[in-house]
Amino acid sequence: MRTRKQKQRQTIPAELRYTVADFNLEFPDDDSCLKYVKEQRWPDGVTRCDKCKQDRKHHRVSGRTAYACGFCGTHIYPLAGTIFEKSTTSLKHWFYAMYLMGSTRCGISAKQIQRETGVTYKTAWRMFRQVRSLLSEQDLQLEGPTVEMDETYVGGKRRLATAHTLANKTPVAGIVERRGRVIARALPNRKGSALLPMIRKHVVPKSTIYTDEAYAYEGIKVIRTRDGERANYRHRTIKHGSGVYVRGDIHTNTIEGFWSLVKRGMHGVYHSVGDKYLQSYLDEFSFRYNRRDQGNMIFKAILQQVSQRALD
Repeated sequence: MRTRKQKQRQTIPAELRYTVADFNLEFPDDDSCLKYVKEQRWPDGVTRCDKCKQDRKHHRVSGRTAYACGFCGTHIYPLAGTIFEKSTTSLKHWFYAMYLMGSTRCGISAKQIQRETGVTYKTAWRMFRQVRSLLSEQDLQLEGPTVEMDETYVGGKRRLATAHTLANKTPVAGIVERRGRVIARALPNRKGSALLPMIRKHVVPKSTIYTDEAYAYEGIKVIRTRDGERANYRHRTIKHGSGVYVRGDIHTNTIEGFWSLVKRGMHGVYHSVGDKYLQSYLDEFSFRYNRRDQGNMIFKAILQQVSQRALD
């Protein structure tokens, strides 16, 4: 039985807690959400007017998702170029979906959003697909100096013929910094031809890479950078096939812990994921994992992506 002290224990530091009550206080309606997007895109409160060709203060236009130049009346539209553009769904519903996505470790289903907001399942699914499109970190550079790499199979459904068949599943590979960030990619296969380019792109030279004894990793020591120079990776292996999982600091427990998180979400929340959308789900899990020290404020990191992608 839990003691009173254990019941009151919080795992998230006070400065990183952002509850549903906090969310509703900051974003009580669509107008407050629109104002937030506007301030993210033009943080100094002054916006360049296309007609005046000068920085001007803009004021909200009643009944429209627009702000008007205080001098000439020309409109700007904060939602233009964002995932919210042309959407008829309440902005608060969008924000709430992103809040829930950032507040869970294993993901949130479109069905849950449907239940909580009243939108249709099709709308909820489309919202999540759009939000996931913001979370990719394709050019993330893992700075090491120590990383782990591993591959597994996720997605799809197991066929009923045998309990252990991998048919209809997709190979994925992940590289993680110890006590740091992760990158995960869906791959066509688990061969060196697919794995080694991933290392070259995301791991800085001279890093130490820990893997299992899979033959595909044999080429790590001879990888060259794009400039043709030796990357000089140090490669250490742990022999899982012999029942050895830790030998001193040689292990792949960190990346395997990430796979455990992904698979719990895939099976427990999403149930099955097809090849077409698998990478976007991996991006979602990676985005949260890379910001796990931000507590419930991951929601604000997702919102920043909305404005950033619009600027890009």
